Amino acid sequence: MDTTTLPADQRKIQVQDITKHFVVAGQRFEALGGVSLDVAENEFITVVGPSGCGKSTLMNILAGLDEPTSGSAKVDGAEVRGPSPERGVIFQQYALFPWLTVRDNVEFGLKTARVPAAERRERAQHFIDMVGLGDFADSLPKTLSGGMKQRCAIARAYAMNPSILLMDEPFGALDALTRVRMQEHLLQTWEQDKRTIMFITHDVDEAAFLANRVVVMAAKPGRIHRIIDVDLPYPRTEEVRLSEEFARIRNEIWTSVYHQ
Repeated sequence: MDTTTLPADQRKIQVQDITKHFVVAGQRFEALGGVSLDVAENEFITVVGPSGCGKSTLMNILAGLDEPTSGSAKVDGAEVRGPSPERGVIFQQYALFPWLTVRDNVEFGLKTARVPAAERRERAQHFIDMVGLGDFADSLPKTLSGGMKQRCAIARAYAMNPSILLMDEPFGALDALTRVRMQEHLLQTWEQDKRTIMFITHDVDEAAFLANRVVVMAAKPGRIHRIIDVDLPYPRTEEVRLSEEFARIRNEIWTSVYHQ
């Protein structure tokens, strides 16, 4: 389905003809040039493209951290007007509080939202266990590996019960083996507790392994070049990653990204 539109009753996210302009050193820069995209409920999409194609700009607009110059971003039919607990955001930097334990980091947003202590502890523990950190709930971030820190950040986002997760290069700073394991952990978490996920990456293999659909963007200005369906079964295993069909899809994405 090489299209940006879905039937109205299937849309979780709706991006309509978004443009975004910046002024850099007195020069007008067009970061996004008329981007339209629909994302379905519980869909996992990845966004890939060259540097400067507007991937992070688009995500910041959906997160409510920035505003479009024109066009609109909607969630469940309501226009995005600032940040919301309904949209969890995870960046490449873990953004954990170093003086708080894993449990306290995961509980932090719930505490701010004045969730009662017993419920807060129960929800935090559920997601700590889900991401495989049950034995490290009382550990400080400095004692964790990079992958464990990012799993803590994912648990914290899930604990707030967002309907959407926006993830901007969350595994970009990890070594190759840890990155592969984190992809598998994320998919396991998603399959257990579905959310709509938009995941930005520069890694074509990662984009293909995770997604239902891969959105390929092009630059100057940022725009959607192509959308590629990934018709591979879940759970995504090492067997899937080594299959001929995966190689075909990966090569199709690579060609779309690097030969625009």
